[in-house]
Amino acid sequence: MARKDTLTGKGALSGNSRSHALNATKRKWNLNLQKIKVMDEDGRVFTIKVSARTLRTLKKQDKVVA
Repeated sequence: MARKDTLTGKGALSGNSRSHALNATKRKWNLNLQKIKVMDEDGRVFTIKVSARTLRTLKKQDKVVA
């Protein structure tokens, strides 16, 4: 399974790592994924993987189950 935020769909970014001599090697910036429990409108609780930024938003909206 890809490292992807299940709510927003954001994934890892790719690019180049540059040395002082400007040599380019491929690298990847992964998300800070966290497993959380979320309650939907019907009261069911399920586990999803979200990024830390999405987790902040969910906590502000009181959607996260402790």
